[in-house]
Amino acid sequence: MTDTLLVQHDVALDFIDLDRYPIADLDSGAGAEFLTECQRLMDEQGWCNLAGFIHTEALEQLNGEANDLLPTAEVLHVKRNIYQGAIDPSLPEDDPRRKEFTHIAVQLADDQIPAETELKQLYHSEVLTEFVRRVQKKDRLYRCADEFQALNVVALHPESWHAWHYDTTECTVTLLLQAAEKGGEFTFLPNSRDDVGEDREAVDRLLAGDMSQAQTFSRGAGAFTLFRGGYSLHGVTKVEGTLPRISAIMTYDEQPNRVLDDEINVRIYGERVRKILDSRNAAAAVQG
Repeated sequence: MTDTLLVQHDVALDFIDLDRYPIADLDSGAGAEFLTECQRLMDEQGWCNLAGFIHTEALEQLNGEANDLLPTAEVLHVKRNIYQGAIDPSLPEDDPRRKEFTHIAVQLADDQIPAETELKQLYHSEVLTEFVRRVQKKDRLYRCADEFQALNVVALHPESWHAWHYDTTECTVTLLLQAAEKGGEFTFLPNSRDDVGEDREAVDRLLAGDMSQAQTFSRGAGAFTLFRGGYSLHGVTKVEGTLPRISAIMTYDEQPNRVLDDEINVRIYGERVRKILDSRNAAAAVQG
């Protein structure tokens, strides 16, 4: 159902606090009860936050890997509308959905995270993938096939934030590796759209600065969060203090081998990915 593990041993069994979060057996006893509670939270509020999901020593190791890799990452100035695509020219000029937001982040794409890292192996955990699938009540779930989107590490440095947006997949799964000293809180408009349409009145108010219907919750390092990011407009508040806020973003899909449009990847990852795709397309044109 999912791609081949890089190692025989599943690191999730070592890294996750299985006494508190018994994800290794979701069909009986405490594991089944825990799964039912996670599913209830997702159904009722659209998110499920598991504080202290990762053991302290394992978290130090994962965060150490991220901090070692981040100096090789680019500083991205990401400019996008809330839908992460091109502006709809049919919208009125003053329509809030035409507005593009810019945020600054230091971001590692999947192709910049080595296969041998514990971060990558945790993402490739069959135990973890099965847990995410079961919480979402999906018949099938695959780790993302996109070479850039699958696993990301994002650092928001002081004075940075994450602009309002919907995710490109239904459910967002994040692991907070390093919390900000202050700020950096996850903020969202619950269930602001569905498969039929969008609550445009609520979205317009939020984009105009009215936070009355938005929800915010703080997370500590080691928290694992499942969130319906494709259906709830969301962002991260400004980071304050001296430490960056560092998170791992794990992407899953109900369809195998699905990748995102080049335009979206270039919009998110910038010039490095543009050069990769342009070079690849040029080579394909020559061969074709």
